[in-house]
Amino acid sequence: MIDHVVTSGTFSLDGQDFAVDNNIWVVGDSHEVVVVDAAHDHRPIVDAVGGRRTVAIVASHGHNDHINAAAALAEALAAPVWLHPDDLELWHQVYPDREPDALLWDGQHIDVGGLSLRVLHTPGHSPGGCCLLDQEHLVLFSGDTLFRGGPGATGRSFSDFPTIIRSIRDRLLTLPAETRVLTGHGDETTIGDEAPHLEEWIERGH
Repeated sequence: MIDHVVTSGTFSLDGQDFAVDNNIWVVGDSHEVVVVDAAHDHRPIVDAVGGRRTVAIVASHGHNDHINAAAALAEALAAPVWLHPDDLELWHQVYPDREPDALLWDGQHIDVGGLSLRVLHTPGHSPGGCCLLDQEHLVLFSGDTLFRGGPGATGRSFSDFPTIIRSIRDRLLTLPAETRVLTGHGDETTIGDEAPHLEEWIERGH
């Protein structure tokens, strides 16, 4: 079971602000869930959870637009926030006085509602960027690593284009072609739809 919430707000980095719509994914069954990203406004996420136990609020990465509702959501749901340690510097830009409740690591499995979500560390958009893979049902929650049409942005601090290309090529495009890719922004895609375009992305440089 996957519930989808969209919230709107501001992404801020390097002294610039951008209006963005964020996808939040609530994954699990009728009893317990994992929330993937906590963007902008915790209230519609609480509504989507609907009283189910929240195993974890997983931050796909530490950019403010993916974590700026995390503290309020954690309090409302009595749930821990998990983040990869390589994004702690970004986290502290938003929460200088609060640490994440737990740290993600590559290869970790998060069990929820009969599902097993495997953490894939996919740096490039940010140092600690992660995806979550439901291998049994061929669903990838890609955060801002992979979108319909190419990689996540790498033109700002803490990002690197060759690194994100390696992450996508080595960790994501090796997945079955029919794998659904549920992204941090915008429409979903599949691995099969994106894989043929890798060389185009490398040539264009973003």
